[in-house]
Amino acid sequence: MTDNDKMADINEMSFEDALQELEEIVRNLEGGKGRLEDSIIAYERGSKLKAHCEKKLKEAQAKVDEIALGANGEANVRPADIE
Repeated sequence: MTDNDKMADINEMSFEDALQELEEIVRNLEGGKGRLEDSIIAYERGSKLKAHCEKKLKEAQAKVDEIALGANGEANVRPADIE
């Protein structure tokens, strides 16, 4: 599988699947077992998964709007304050 295939694979992942794999990679790296080369490859994939998760979160935040009623009864849409 080429790097482009691996990136396409990550881009197709749901947030939940990417986060689960990222958590598994972190646990394995924290365990300190395995070959250095494998750890580097896992770290690189973890970095890509992290970026993918951050992108998915930003996309979700952009979609979540808070609807508030103004004094005149009209609905106003404003970005949700979810930080």
